[in-house]
Amino acid sequence: MGREVAESCVDGVVMEMVAAYCGRFYAAKPELAARRIEAIGFQVGHQLSERYTMERPRFSDHLEAIKFICKDFWSELFKKQIDNLKTNHRGTFVLQDNRFRWLTRVSLDPSVESTDATDNDSAPLGDTVAQTTSMLLYFPCGLIRGALTNLGISCSVSADMSNLPACKLNHAFSWPCDVFHVSSFDYLLDGIINLQCGVWNLKTSLLTCSEI
Repeated sequence: MGREVAESCVDGVVMEMVAAYCGRFYAAKPELAARRIEAIGFQVGHQLSERYTMERPRFSDHLEAIKFICKDFWSELFKKQIDNLKTNHRGTFVLQDNRFRWLTRVSLDPSVESTDATDNDSAPLGDTVAQTTSMLLYFPCGLIRGALTNLGISCSVSADMSNLPACKLNHAFSWPCDVFHVSSFDYLLDGIINLQCGVWNLKTSLLTCSEI
């Protein structure tokens, strides 16, 4: 039986990682923080995709790969399938999760974040909350891009969070691309965190693996 970890621990890891990159490491460089977070998601998604498809034949077309992401891959990560899949039949797909787990406790209403906020500072606070939430979505975007790259699909992935906690993930890709593989299958938490004395600490290897 494979190693397992509580869902709440994974959620905490993701939140702490985003907070660390946005605040501690690259507070003055949000674009760089976004690239680092997406890069970590890419590496994790690539490894998980290879792990989940070890005993599957290679997908014959991009639609089969997208269906795998919507059903099997998403179920492994979030214990549910994607709620809605749309396409323009020209290489763009929209995946919608009506209750994305990592956004269920997030609000874009500044009044929810601070009951003492005045009319003058509520707008900047709202912008900060929106920016933090958008940073959180770079990780699942990286997960999907990494998973699809492992399946031979070169793509770009963006997210829409206009209707929380729903989340839309937009894919634009070309088929095929060069496929590369990893020799080992690391679990989601390997090389990302280390729990010491009940405090979340990012391991040094997190900084190393994200420099891509």
